[in-house]
Amino acid sequence: MNNSVVGNTARLLGAGLRALLVLTVVCGVLYPLAVTGIAQTLFNDKANGSELKDKSGQVVGSSLIGQSYNLPKQNPDDATEAAKPDLKWFQPRPSNGLGSNSINTQYSLILSGATNKAADNPDLVKLVTDAKTAVIADNSTATYKVKPSDVPADAVTSSGSGLDPNISPEYAKLQIHRVAEQNKLDVKQVDKLVADHTTGRTLGFMGEPRVNVLELNTALRALTES
Repeated sequence: MNNSVVGNTARLLGAGLRALLVLTVVCGVLYPLAVTGIAQTLFNDKANGSELKDKSGQVVGSSLIGQSYNLPKQNPDDATEAAKPDLKWFQPRPSNGLGSNSINTQYSLILSGATNKAADNPDLVKLVTDAKTAVIADNSTATYKVKPSDVPADAVTSSGSGLDPNISPEYAKLQIHRVAEQNKLDVKQVDKLVADHTTGRTLGFMGEPRVNVLELNTALRALTES
């Protein structure tokens, strides 16, 4: 009887080990290789993180994650020093979730999330009011004055994730004169750049028209260096 028990146990262990080996090969090797192969063949760009490259071929970021475009800090070690936007670039939505970076270096994801503050929260009201004042001041030029009614909602509010890579066409157009002046470009050139990088609703009815800020700034850089 003992021999029978030992034999049954050995058979069960052998069957379990064989099942483990087969499942490891199928689920841990063959299936991942198949999925990876299909993804790399049919969806190469998306499978690799929707990376964007500049004209030199250098990766500047992902089209799915927003980036900030700020001037370098005067004192990098001072955590209280407020970041100032680099006005030669199109600016994204305001957010505390965007990493500090330039057009192609120092990209760093810090955090992601919304403020979770109610619409009547005094701190949120102040943030929006201050942001609106800054947008008007930053984008008004000698020949173009921004009115409070010109400022769209996405220029002064962050997205739910804090990492929205897109802005509305209205916010992009509001920045055209400032970007043209800062880069010594013709307004019509920058206006065409925005039009060329404006995407309509998905399938014609889902979502809203949008402009990917990283794609737009990458194209702007190529234009200024041409």
